Amino acid sequence: MKLLKTIRLDPSDTFVFDHAAEPGEWAVTGTFVFANSDPAALEGKERTAFRAGFLGVESLGWSTLVQIVNASEADRNAAIEQLAQRLYDHFGAPDIQAARAAAEEEVNFAQSLCNHEADTLIAIHRTGAEGEIREAFRTLKARAGQKTFRAFTFMDVEEEEERPDDHVDLMSLAQQPQGEHK
Repeated sequence: MKLLKTIRLDPSDTFVFDHAAEPGEWAVTGTFVFANSDPAALEGKERTAFRAGFLGVESLGWSTLVQIVNASEADRNAAIEQLAQRLYDHFGAPDIQAARAAAEEEVNFAQSLCNHEADTLIAIHRTGAEGEIREAFRTLKARAGQKTFRAFTFMDVEEEEERPDDHVDLMSLAQQPQGEHK
């Protein structure tokens, strides 16, 4: 089986998110974090997390990219249990059983994104309109013969859906003084 893990190709996540996930954490889309938010009212780093972040299960930090990795049933169960505890401790799940059911649903959805080769990277793009949150995913694969990913040297991109009206400019975010990100 395959699951998602956070990956950091460069330090940009530490600039664009309030709390960046550590590389190598199990990951889910994390869209549930914004379930009671008005996407149009989000600003700065919170808006960046909404638009382009995957949630690291251990730290509850954000990652721009995740990597498809081979995993065992024990890994899957550990990710579910860890997320269930986070849902109970930090997101108001009424009890651990309800948290576990929600965590299993989140991990199942993350697992459904893993229908590509191991080591494929995935990026997310969220939009919100009329009370709905929509997600689009891009897969990034190493060019033929390339063994590892390095920032700014890859990729073949497969897009599920392109939305040119809404994008994140990581370079300009990283160059602005803290507190001025929009």
